[in-house]
Amino acid sequence: MTMTLRAMLGATVALTLTGAALAETTITVATVNNGDMIRMQGLMDAFNAKHPDIKVEWVTLEENVLRQKVTTDVATKGGQFDVMTIGTYEAPIWGKQGWLVPLNDLPADYDVDDLLPAIRGGLTVDGNLIAAPFCGESSMVIYRTDLMEKAGLSMPEAPTWAFIKEAAAAMTDKGSEVYGICLRGKAGWGENMAFLSAMSNSFGAKWFDMEWKPQFDQQPWKDTLAFYLDLMTNYGPPGAANNGFNENLALFQQGKCGMWIDATVAASFVTNAAESTVADKVGFALAPDNGLGKRGNWLWAWNLAIPAGTQKEDAAKTFVAWATSKEYLALVAEKEGWANVPPGTRTSLYENPEYQKVPFAKMTLDSINAADPTKPTVDEVPYVGVQFVAIPEFQGIGTAVGQMFSAALAGSSSAEDALSQAQSFTTNEMTRAGYIK
Repeated sequence: MTMTLRAMLGATVALTLTGAALAETTITVATVNNGDMIRMQGLMDAFNAKHPDIKVEWVTLEENVLRQKVTTDVATKGGQFDVMTIGTYEAPIWGKQGWLVPLNDLPADYDVDDLLPAIRGGLTVDGNLIAAPFCGESSMVIYRTDLMEKAGLSMPEAPTWAFIKEAAAAMTDKGSEVYGICLRGKAGWGENMAFLSAMSNSFGAKWFDMEWKPQFDQQPWKDTLAFYLDLMTNYGPPGAANNGFNENLALFQQGKCGMWIDATVAASFVTNAAESTVADKVGFALAPDNGLGKRGNWLWAWNLAIPAGTQKEDAAKTFVAWATSKEYLALVAEKEGWANVPPGTRTSLYENPEYQKVPFAKMTLDSINAADPTKPTVDEVPYVGVQFVAIPEFQGIGTAVGQMFSAALAGSSSAEDALSQAQSFTTNEMTRAGYIK
C-alpha cells in the first residue's frame, strides 16, 4: 500500500514537474532589424494569448551581424537560437548540409500550397520545405510621378534601361538637390552586388560559365558596370558609394530621388504619409531590361528556420507556423492596415480584394513572378540564385567584388581596374575552393 501510494505520489510530482516545464518553454528567436520584424514583436500579445506555455525571447540584430551569429550557431549546432531569420541565400545551402529542421509537418490549416511557387521553390531542398517565408520581395522601379510629368515623360510598365537613363537625365536638378536616380553603392554581397548582379542578368552577364570560370573579363559585365557608373556619376546623389537600402530610402522620402530601383518592400514606406514627404506622388514599374529576356530584378525572402541544434523543436514549430500564417497577415491588416502586411509570400494575399486595393500590390507580385532563381541568366549557368550565387563561398567573394565596384563608384579606381581585380580575385578563390580544375 505504501509503495503504491509512493509510486502514485511520484507520478503526480513528475506530472506536475512536466507541466511546469511546459509552462516555461522559452524559445530564442534571432531576427533582422527590419520594419516587418520589429512590427511582429509589437504584436506578440496575440501569440501569447493563444500559446501561454511558450515564451519568446528576441535577439534583434543588424543584417550583417545577424548573419555572422546565426551562421556560427547553426554550423556548430550551438543551440543558442531556436528560430533563426535567414535569407533565400542561406536556406538551400544549410538545408543541403542538414543544418535545418524540415517543416513538412506544419498544421493542415497552415496551407503550404498557398505559398507563392517562386518563393517556396527557393526554400525547398530534396522535396523538403526547410524554412517558412515571413516576407518576400523582388525589386522594381519606384519613381516620382510629378517629376516624371514635369520632364514630359511617361513611365512604361516595363521600362528599358535606355528609358531609365533618358528619364534620369531629364529629372536631375542638382541645384535643387534632386537626383534623377538613386541606386545602391555601399559594398556588400547583399548591398551593391545584389543590385548589380540582378542588373547584370539583364545585360546578358553572369558570374560564372558552366566550368565555374568567372566572367568579369567579358563584354556584358563591362557594359553593366559602365552603364551603372555613368548613371550614378551624372545623375546620382553625392557620396553614393556609401548608400545602401536605408540611405536611399531616406533620400527618396525626403524628395531627393527621381527614381529608385530597389526592393519591393520599400513601397509601403515611401507611400506612408507619416514618413514620406512625397507619399502621394509615387509610381511603380517593373525593373528595367535590355530586350534579352531577363529583367534586372532580384528575388529574396526573409524566412524563419529551425536549426537542427535546438532542444525545443515543437515550440519552435508552433511559433514559426503562427508567424508565417494567414492568421498573422490578417492580424497585421487589422492592427496596421493592409499596406503594412508582410508581402510576397502567399497567393491568397494577392487574391484578397482588400489587398488588391494597395497601390503596389500587383507590381510586387508581377516583379516576384518575373524572377526565376533556377534560370537567372540569359545563358546557361551552373548555379541558382538571381542576385547571388547559392554556394557557400559567395558571401566572401561577393563582398570583396562589391568593395572593388564601390571603389570605382567613389572614383578611387577605374571600371577597368575594378573588373580586372574582380576577375583575378574570384578566379583565385574558386580555384582554391576546388571549383576550377
